[in-house]
Amino acid sequence: MERKKKPFNAKLFYRRTCLIIYDIISIIFSGYMALLIRYEFRMDDIPEHFMEPVTRFLPVNIVLTLFIFYLFRLYHSLWAFAGETELQNLVMACVGSAVVNAVGLQFVKITQQPVPKSYYIQYLFVLITMIFASRFSYRFLRSLKHKQQNKKNGISVMVIGAGEAANVIIKEIVNSNFSTMVIRCIIDDDKGKWGSYIQGIKVLGGREKIIECADIYEIDEIIVAMPSISRSELRKILEICKETSCKLRALPGMYQLVNGEVNVSKLRDVEVEDLLGREPITVDMDSILGYVQNKVVLVTGGGGSIGSELCRQIASHRPRQLIILDIYENNVYDVQQELKRRYPELKLVVLIASVRNTNRMNWIFENYRPDIVYHAAAHKHVPLMEDSPNEAVKNNVFGTWKTAQASAFYGVKRFVLISTDKAVNPTNIMGASKRICEMIIQTFNNHYETEFVAVRFGNVLGSNGSVIPLFRKQIMAGGPVTVTHPDIIRYFMTIPEAVSLVLQAGAYAKGGEIFVLDMGEPVKILDLAQNLIRLSGYRVGEDIRIEFTGLRPGEKLYEELLMDEEGMKETANRLIHIGKPIEINETEFFIQLKNLKEASRNESRDIRPMIRAIVPTYTYTTET
Repeated sequence: MERKKKPFNAKLFYRRTCLIIYDIISIIFSGYMALLIRYEFRMDDIPEHFMEPVTRFLPVNIVLTLFIFYLFRLYHSLWAFAGETELQNLVMACVGSAVVNAVGLQFVKITQQPVPKSYYIQYLFVLITMIFASRFSYRFLRSLKHKQQNKKNGISVMVIGAGEAANVIIKEIVNSNFSTMVIRCIIDDDKGKWGSYIQGIKVLGGREKIIECADIYEIDEIIVAMPSISRSELRKILEICKETSCKLRALPGMYQLVNGEVNVSKLRDVEVEDLLGREPITVDMDSILGYVQNKVVLVTGGGGSIGSELCRQIASHRPRQLIILDIYENNVYDVQQELKRRYPELKLVVLIASVRNTNRMNWIFENYRPDIVYHAAAHKHVPLMEDSPNEAVKNNVFGTWKTAQASAFYGVKRFVLISTDKAVNPTNIMGASKRICEMIIQTFNNHYETEFVAVRFGNVLGSNGSVIPLFRKQIMAGGPVTVTHPDIIRYFMTIPEAVSLVLQAGAYAKGGEIFVLDMGEPVKILDLAQNLIRLSGYRVGEDIRIEFTGLRPGEKLYEELLMDEEGMKETANRLIHIGKPIEINETEFFIQLKNLKEASRNESRDIRPMIRAIVPTYTYTTET
C-alpha cells in the first residue's frame, strides 16, 4: 500500500528556515563576540593566531551545531508553549556546540598557543543568550500582547486578602498567558500591608475601600482569598461585596492552603451558604462513627440528599456492611456507583424496596440483621403532600411504623428517625405526619430494647426540593424569582451539618430523645433570594425582579424547633439539644393509628380531622 505523503506546510517551512538562518548568524556572532569579550571589545588587540582558527573552523562549527540543534529538537518544539523541558534541551544543545568548538579548534590552530580557555565559556554564554532570545522571545511577546488585550477586554478583578493564599492566586493570574483576568487592586484589613505590593499589585486599604475601589477600577469580579477567615467575618465582608454587583468567588478553605492546592482552578463561586452568618457545626467524626465500625448499617431513602450523604460518611468508617434501601432506582444507582468507586473494599448492598411493604421489610431485616438503622425515607414536599394527604400518611407514618417494627423484632440496636422542624405545631400534612412518626418511635422506645431516637432540623440548603436550586433555575432563566411572602423566615443548615447531627444523635442515643440543632437565627427567604441574585452578578429589581406569589397550602411564615412543653436539655455538644419526650396515652394512640391506617387505605376524602385528633397542635385551613 502506497504511503501518503504529508502535505507541504509552507508556514512551518518558513518558520524553520528563519530559525536556521538566525542560528547561523548566532553561531558566527558568538564565535567573534567571545574573542571581543576576552579582549575587552578592542578589535585591534585580538591576535591573528586566535582570530585565524576561529574563522577557519567556523563553517564546520555551523554545520555541526545545526545538527546538534536538530538532535535536541530545537526546530520541532512549539515555542509558544515552551517550558522547562525545552529550556533544558536548549542549554544542552549549546553545551554540545561549545564542546564541538573546543575539540575542533585544537585541530585548526596555526601556532602552538591554544585559544584562551575563557573563549569557550564566553562562546557558550553568548550562544545560549542568542538562542534563548530567539526561542523564548516569541512566548514573551505573545504573553505581552495577550496581557495588553486583557487590559482592554479582560475581567477586572479585585482580590480581598493579602496573605499567602492571595499571593499564590495573584501570581498565577499575573503570569498566566491564558487567564482573561486582570487584577486591578488588593484589599486587606491589615494596616501594615497598606501601600505595599504583591506581584506588582497595590494593597489599597481595608474593607471600607471595597465599594469605592470597585467603582473606580470598574471591577467585574471579586476574589475572596482568605481561607482561614471565620464564617461570621466572611459574612460581613460578603455583605459589603454584595453592594457592588460584582461576581464573587472564594477559596474553599484553609486545608487547600495547607495541602498546597491553592490555584485558580480551586476558586469557587461564593454560595448563599456563606451568608448564613453562623459557623458550621463541627464534630469529631472519628469518635462518633466509632460505633458504626464493624456494624451492619441500613439507610432507608439512601438515594436522597440526606440519605446519600449518610451513606458516604458511613462508608468511610468501615462498617461491616452497608445496606442502602430506596424505592427510586436512578438516584440510588448513582450512589452505588460512587461508593463502589471510592470504597472498593466496602461490602455494599443496594435494595429496591418500599418501606410501606410489610413483607419486603421483614424479609430484609430477617436476612441482613442490621445493627443500626437510619430512616430517611419519606415524602417531604409540603405542597404535594397537601394535595395527596393519604400518600403522606401511608409513606411517612406507616412506612416508619413498619420499619421501626421490623427493627424491634429483629434486634436492631439503634433506630434514628430523620424528622423536621415542620413537625412542631404543624400547619401542613407533611409536618403533621412527621410528628406522628416521632410519637411512634417514642412509644416503641418504651416497649423494645432498640434505642429509638429522632433528629429534627430545618431546611437543608441544596437538597432536592429546597428553595435554593429553584431560585438558581429562575435566575438562569432571567427571572422572576418567586418568593411566597416578604416576611417568611426559615432555619437553614447545610447537608454536611444535617448529616453530622444525625450521626451524633446515633452516638448520644439512650432512647426516646428528639435531637435538635441550634441553627442560629432564622433567615428571611426574601434576603436569601436577594443575596443569590447579587451573588450571581445581577441587580435586584433591575436585572432580575422578585415576585411574591402568596403562601402555599400548609405553609406558615416561620418554623419552630421545639414545642413549648418539650423543654430543652443540653448535650456534650453545645450546638445539639434534646427535647424531652411528651407523655402519650398509648392505648388511645394505637387505636387512632389503626383508624388512620384504615382511612388512608380507603382513600379518605378528608383525613385531616383524624390527624388533628392525634396531633392536637396541628392546624389547617378548611377549604370553602
